[in-house]
Amino acid sequence: MPRTTFDITVPDLTGRRAVVTGASDGFGLGLATRLAAAGAEVVMPVRNPVKGEAAVAAIRARVPDADVSLRDLDLSSLQSVADLAGVLLDEDRPVHILVNNAGVMTPPDRRTTRDGFELQFGTNHLGHVALVGRLLPLLRAGGARVTSQISIAARSGAIHWDDLNWERSYDGQRAYSQSKIAFGLFGLELDRRSRAGGWGITSNLAHPGVAPTSLLTARPEIGRDRDTPQIRIIRGLSRRGILLGTVETALLPALMAATAPDARGGLLYGPSGLGHLGGPPAEQKLYRTLPSTDEARRVWEVSEQLTGVRFPATGPGVRAR
Repeated sequence: MPRTTFDITVPDLTGRRAVVTGASDGFGLGLATRLAAAGAEVVMPVRNPVKGEAAVAAIRARVPDADVSLRDLDLSSLQSVADLAGVLLDEDRPVHILVNNAGVMTPPDRRTTRDGFELQFGTNHLGHVALVGRLLPLLRAGGARVTSQISIAARSGAIHWDDLNWERSYDGQRAYSQSKIAFGLFGLELDRRSRAGGWGITSNLAHPGVAPTSLLTARPEIGRDRDTPQIRIIRGLSRRGILLGTVETALLPALMAATAPDARGGLLYGPSGLGHLGGPPAEQKLYRTLPSTDEARRVWEVSEQLTGVRFPATGPGVRAR
């Protein structure tokens, strides 16, 4: 079956510094490649240096003059987040684009981060919250666009307020949805607080729809020793161009949100096809789980408490504690 192709035009990003988490494969690698091709200096914080070096080689094979470099980051460790932030703050280079893309999905059994949080909540949400908070001076200096990758899973479910870390019961899919809802609420609240406090940061959300990436493949590090049945179905449909996207098309909403001159803060970008599972990127209505400012404020405050990272209201040179 012939595949419909589409793309977006990325503006010239020469002189801009971009940080992309989860850039060693999948959407993140594609995003880093597109940003580098547009002239950005791309910083790739990765957990696995071997995969990171392979990703850098893959980018340079496509973009020979790419300005890309690796940094160490394990989002499941708040100390690792603090260490990365310390390195970037010492480099004292403004960050113009931050794409919070890395994540883990549905470990078969409950697992925790190094700080004791449920793995998906701690990695997908709290690790990124801490990263944004600690990089805030650099984001402000760059008038940054912050794009946070959520998921179609965030359109249903809720924050498990009485057991945020799923200690009394564990449902991998519901815990994943919670992590992406919380992260979406945080991203929207970041935009509101930036506007209210004059931080100069634009924060928006993106989701890729459904496409074949490593999230549902065998991941021994999270206790999954084989590919899930879902990823086999997704691969088959994607290959045939049926309903779903490819890795190349599914990264486009985040690329649009992070770089398009007319992309705005406080909005969600995703595929515009049937069910928002695939198709060309476009602005779309916020999921019903995301518009509540009270819920967003609560997520923000709890996240500050759990990470120990406080967001300063003013002062471009003030580091988050």
